[in-house]
Amino acid sequence: MLLWLLLLNILFLFPSLALPGAGPWVSLEALVLGAVLCKLPRPERRHRLTLAVALSYGLLGFLVLADALVRESLGRGLNLYLEVRLLDAAWDLMTTNLGEVLAVLALALLLMVLAGAIWLLRYALERLKHHSRPHLAKPLWLIVGLALAASVTPWVGSPALAFVANQASLISHTHQTTRTFTSQILTGPETANQPVPLPVLAGKDVVLGFIESYGISTLTDERYRDTVGPTLDFMARELETAGLTVATGRLESPIQGGQSWLGHLSVLSGQWINNQLAYETLLSSEFATLVDDFRRTGHRAVAIMPAITQSWPAGELYSYDRIYGQGDLGYQGPAFNWVTMPDQYTWHQFRTIRQQNSGPLFAELALISSHAPWVPILPVLEDWEAIADGQVFRRWEGMGEAPVSLWREPERVREHYARAIAYALEVAGGFASRYIGDNTLMIILGDHQPAPLITGEGASRDVIVHVISADPALVRPFLSGELPGFRPGVRPDLQTPGAPMSRFRPFLHRHFGEFSSAP
Repeated sequence: MLLWLLLLNILFLFPSLALPGAGPWVSLEALVLGAVLCKLPRPERRHRLTLAVALSYGLLGFLVLADALVRESLGRGLNLYLEVRLLDAAWDLMTTNLGEVLAVLALALLLMVLAGAIWLLRYALERLKHHSRPHLAKPLWLIVGLALAASVTPWVGSPALAFVANQASLISHTHQTTRTFTSQILTGPETANQPVPLPVLAGKDVVLGFIESYGISTLTDERYRDTVGPTLDFMARELETAGLTVATGRLESPIQGGQSWLGHLSVLSGQWINNQLAYETLLSSEFATLVDDFRRTGHRAVAIMPAITQSWPAGELYSYDRIYGQGDLGYQGPAFNWVTMPDQYTWHQFRTIRQQNSGPLFAELALISSHAPWVPILPVLEDWEAIADGQVFRRWEGMGEAPVSLWREPERVREHYARAIAYALEVAGGFASRYIGDNTLMIILGDHQPAPLITGEGASRDVIVHVISADPALVRPFLSGELPGFRPGVRPDLQTPGAPMSRFRPFLHRHFGEFSSAP
């Protein structure tokens, strides 16, 4: 009996992997189940109990594995209140990177592992219940003794119940936080929800380009700065030669590893959008964003979204004058795994869009070449005019290894990440040095840090922000000190943490709005 009780104990310690701190060595759940099974006289009741416990354990095991995946990819623990809304996005990411066949096989393998754990647990429970009652005195005394020890030692605990209790607490807290956020949005002063014109930027193009996964770790982590640093130096020389002024700083993103749209909306709205519920709540509330501010200023607002391959209902709530998804950008070249088109084509096509509009533009660009899986890494084409409809990129179709092969070696994944960021920066700098005119403010920033696999645990969530213009007066407000971490050049202050992304819109209001002292 003790052998099967030991196996049962090991299985029920598994949920402790999803809990903070060191877990117990003895599971109370295993002890209690052992005692109950030994005392149940009727076989049919014991059969029902073992079946119910095994199936419940299978669900619990699935959630623990999901927690590990969320921690590795998003830098936080599982929160069922939020994750149920992201299932479609997770499946889309898997199928795009792995293909439908491998994605289905991976899911099937996971289910097989869980089925094996369920069978093993039930087998252990069945073995326990076969012991005859006359010989149960010693095991039951052992169980009672260990259970009493739980009150005086950390070595005995209830990891399964603790995991369930933690999820219940997260659900309650997230629900309450969401209700509070909704109340603030809907019942706040009416003027706070109205567009704010930015007359200092009237008649000027404003370009807001989000570089995927461009975090502060690219410069603070020695594994990446030797690759990204020289690219920034090259970018600085190009911008200086072109007569452009640049300042660089940092902002704190509400997320890490994924859900880029939360970072985008935090910047655009001036609100801290750190989960999907807050995102949906704010968009559905008609709360004003920078899109509305610039439209009120006289700009035509456009979104360049090469990763949008299907309908995007949420995008319509932003009130853009035009959203350019993957099918609207005229790309005739190949996709590169998750990346529907390289950044250089996106910038090239944005120039065409700019030429087709006579008035000032406010443009948001989602630049995705630095999105995982970071393979292949394309070269930057010297001749931008040769890009045309993107068929020039067909020469690299099928280049590089499959993501499944690359991701077997974390060090090589990190190397590819740095190279992908360097590519994105070189392209953005190349576009700015060639095509940014006198009446343009260009802001290039990261949406979030990459996953903990890349940054390590506990890394800052700050992203890098470059502000570029041929007019130094448009860059000067960013050096006022109101947003910490900004300084002239292409490198931020690495010692000063950045302000939250939610402070960016209010900052623009103060320095470029109606009551600004800017020239």
